[in-house]
Amino acid sequence: MPTYRLDVAVKTRHIPEQSDPSENRYVFAYTITITNGGSVPTQVISRHWVITDAHAHVEEVKGLGVVGHQPLLAPGESFEYTSGSALTTATGSMRGSYFAVAEDGMRFEAPIAEFALAVPRALH
Repeated sequence: MPTYRLDVAVKTRHIPEQSDPSENRYVFAYTITITNGGSVPTQVISRHWVITDAHAHVEEVKGLGVVGHQPLLAPGESFEYTSGSALTTATGSMRGSYFAVAEDGMRFEAPIAEFALAVPRALH
């Protein structure tokens, strides 16, 4: 029986040279590694992000692909990319999902667990 799963790993970092705290601008980069943890080749079609700052302001981002790509991943294969987000607060979070289609036509969503965006030493 086929299995359908994308595993998502995230690394984040604050980018001080693009940030301006006096203007309430905090820029973060995040590197995502998507690994096909299933048994069927799968293509990442689109993404949906929910970005929340420390004031509970929510921004949603939806779109095709990831950084201009719709990677087709064989079982065990990974795709890594780096993107970024700007917040008006020194801390916030992101969560979301990828929509994918397996080679056999099965469509599924892969959740992206919530992760923190934080200026170093902004959290205790």
